Amino acid sequence: MLRYSAGDLPSFRELYRRHSQGLYRFVAWRSPRRAWIDEIVQDAWASLHAARTGYQPQAAFRTYLYQIARNRLIDILRQREGQEQGEAGEPADERASPQQSLEQKQQHARLHAAIAALPTEQKEALVLQQFSGMSILEIAVVTGAEAETVKSRLRYAMQKLRAGLDSVADAGGQA
Repeated sequence: MLRYSAGDLPSFRELYRRHSQGLYRFVAWRSPRRAWIDEIVQDAWASLHAARTGYQPQAAFRTYLYQIARNRLIDILRQREGQEQGEAGEPADERASPQQSLEQKQQHARLHAAIAALPTEQKEALVLQQFSGMSILEIAVVTGAEAETVKSRLRYAMQKLRAGLDSVADAGGQA
């Protein structure tokens, strides 16, 4: 990013290659509407480009980029408050048998529903840690929360996920 901020435009390609998929996953898990994902991701990259000359490395680049995307999502949520929520899809494993594929889709749907049901702060911390590989300190920077608060959010999120998935499994076993 330092090379890019100094005017080395090809460095952007490498930043994009390294971080585009993770950023997309982060936004997809956080966005309540599928239609907003591309817009937020594009806006994050455009904002990064616009702010490149003033970039000061205070945290990891990924943290900086995700914070831009998170702020854009918050802006959109404020602007479009009250619209119905959608869900982000996941690709199916093409090598699995039809039965395995169905079971896998059902497991993914249960997990996605359980994550979606978490309170916003817990879901955000969980997604950043589990799907983006961020440390507690990086999550604290992105979310503007204390590290101890992030730890609590993660602990409560995992407890709620386990409880939610266990109740689904128990209900499925009785049916």
